[in-house]
Amino acid sequence: MRKWIVFRAEKRQPGWKDRMYTHTGSLTKTLFEHYDCSDEALPEPGYRPPEFIRVDQFVDLNYPEAKTHYRQSDWEVVRVEAYTPEIPIGMGFDMIVICYCKHSPINAPLKPMPERQVSIDSFGGDKAAYEQWLEPQKLPAEV
Repeated sequence: MRKWIVFRAEKRQPGWKDRMYTHTGSLTKTLFEHYDCSDEALPEPGYRPPEFIRVDQFVDLNYPEAKTHYRQSDWEVVRVEAYTPEIPIGMGFDMIVICYCKHSPINAPLKPMPERQVSIDSFGGDKAAYEQWLEPQKLPAEV
């Protein structure tokens, strides 16, 4: 099931002046977005979405803009609303989920991002594309 999960700040939460869309500079209540194609359960009250952080000293030069660490965020889900279209409208989602959050700071530890894992699923099940990607990975590293 394809789900678009949006985490939004409840009314009157701190930091509202800092929550802006980067392309327009307009204020937003949106904190995070998550696209989920798994059969995992929806977030419930008490859930804290992950926050992804880039620590300069751990940057991989092959992926200079990638986040290097994650932690539980300071935002806690307090209620969840789920919407399913009555008629498929071609948006590509079976469900849109809005998670309303309150700011509840915690001292969560930073954890390193796990190694990237590429599988045939990364190519939408296209075995030929996956095998084409694998070929250069099999070559010995140049010194």
